[in-house]
This record gives sequence, C-alpha cells and structure tokens, in this order.
Amino acid sequence: MRAVLCSRAENVSNFVKADSLFGPNVWLVYKTFATLYFVFIFDKSENELAMMDLMQVFVETLNNCFKEVCELHIVFNFYKIHMILDEIILGGQVLETSSEEVVNAVDAISRCVCARACSIAIGIPAAP
Repeated sequence: MRAVLCSRAENVSNFVKADSLFGPNVWLVYKTFATLYFVFIFDKSENELAMMDLMQVFVETLNNCFKEVCELHIVFNFYKIHMILDEIILGGQVLETSSEEVVNAVDAISRCVCARACSIAIGIPAAP
C-alpha cells in the first residue's frame, strides 16, 4: 500500500481502487497533513467524499487534542488515538462528526481513567 500511495503523482485523485491489495470493490482514500499520511480503506457501499470528510474530522480532532499532531503524538498516545477513533466510528458506523463533541468525550473519559488510577494508587476501593 505504501508503495502504491508514495508513487502517485501530486496532481491525481486521492482515491485509489485497491482491488489488487484488498480484494474486489475496495477503495482507499488518503491525504497528507504535514508529514503524516492518513489512509481510510472502505468498500463500494461507502461514499468516497464522505470518507474524505470523515478523515478531515479525524485529523481536526487529533489537532484539537494534541495541538498540532505529529508522529510522536501518535506513537506515544496510541491508546488516545484509538479512543478518538472509537468516539467517531464504532462497529463500522459513524457516530459523531463534531470534533468538539469528540474532544469533550475523550476528555471526560480521560478524567475518569485518571480519577480511577489515583483512587487505586491511594487504596480507595472501587465503587460498586
């Protein structure tokens, strides 16, 4: 996949039919943001432009969470990246397209996890 995407000219579409890579009726949509490549893989039942828009929401959310996301944020915060993606997409269904709502949900989850970790550290039993 990397070889296919990196060999494409800059003036071509960001949509690639990926039958040879993933089987029939599979498409890739990709976009570069700074030094990062983002790729979504989807089947023919999805709208290509909607996938591009969803990718934009994902990147905007990452930027809101990490203040100019870079490779190091992704490497060292993979759990948070998964949490963000789970707030946007769950079970193949798009749940939320508002970057602000996703950031609020991720912040709330992070506060709960932090509070739980602190209570364990000082020996407070879990609530039933």
